[in-house]
Amino acid sequence: MARPSASTPAKEPGRMTQLWQVFRMTIRNDRAALWLMLAGLLLPIAAGIVLAIAFSNDNVIGIVLYVITGVLGGILGLLIVLGRRAERVAYRQIAGQPGAVGAVLKSSLRRAWQASEMPVAVTKSQDAVYRAVGKPGVVLIGEGPHSRTRRMLEEERRNVARIIPNVPIHLLHVGPDGESIPLERLPRTLNRLKKSISKAEVLAINNRLVSLSRSSSLPIPKGIDPTKVRAPKPR
Repeated sequence: MARPSASTPAKEPGRMTQLWQVFRMTIRNDRAALWLMLAGLLLPIAAGIVLAIAFSNDNVIGIVLYVITGVLGGILGLLIVLGRRAERVAYRQIAGQPGAVGAVLKSSLRRAWQASEMPVAVTKSQDAVYRAVGKPGVVLIGEGPHSRTRRMLEEERRNVARIIPNVPIHLLHVGPDGESIPLERLPRTLNRLKKSISKAEVLAINNRLVSLSRSSSLPIPKGIDPTKVRAPKPR
């Protein structure tokens, strides 16, 4: 009998296995999650039974339809609560780690936003500034203590204002300070900002900022003095 090759990739867990793993992780780190999921499951089922008794008029088909609708609504409610509580637990686990803001920007924003998981400015102490472009304009997000990221945000705000002077610029802080935004509320905070530009302008502004950032960060090859570079002689 042939043995499986060592290079054969491991089979990924199925959808139900992944769902069970998420469920266990969530209830292990969030005590209220189990009760909220039970409420999301049982309340629609109870509502379906009540509606079946009240409006079916002893019609068996009507009773069955109401109960099935309640069960499906309960399953949907459970999955919605599970998803939100699991997302909240995941945010709490990465909160305070370098790059947490970038991970949220990359995975949790709507398509109307243009953002990158890479910061536009970072220090040796791993404080960073991230940039997101959406219909509210340009949003600069400082990751780290407010006292250390404030100057970085102001410098980046001046750079952005010089490139695109007529676009609104918003400054946000995510960090351990009381006045900072919790990591789990960052997507909601961004989506609640007042919209002021169109989708086409979002793409144009982001492309301009990205192109200028890349051109300004191109390194000069080592060993080459740009003041002494001469054109090659014609052959």
